Amino acid sequence: MSQHNPPSDSKRSLDCSSETHIEDEVPEEEEEIQMPPNYLLLTILSCFCPAYPINIVGFVFSIMSLNSFNQGDIEGSKRLGRNAKWVAIASIIIGLLIIVIFCTVNFTMER
Repeated sequence: MSQHNPPSDSKRSLDCSSETHIEDEVPEEEEEIQMPPNYLLLTILSCFCPAYPINIVGFVFSIMSLNSFNQGDIEGSKRLGRNAKWVAIASIIIGLLIIVIFCTVNFTMER
């Protein structure tokens, strides 16, 4: 019995075809890394509270988180995002306390 050996060109074309490497392909959705939250909107909103040094620090953490992600440091971006969130929450709480104290002092004083 004689065996038919295909020429090397036909084998090479089969190896390069897209049908033979279907399982090796990774969809674009899985390749893309999800950006961790940087809480930029929350820190911008916290800048309207009267706790100015604190809310500016939260805004800086948020921008640093965005820059860390753009440089490829995912863990640093997550850490800075968490810091931005907690500093923004603290500045909102402090700002609300300042507003309440100001209103209480201003409206309860006798004239």
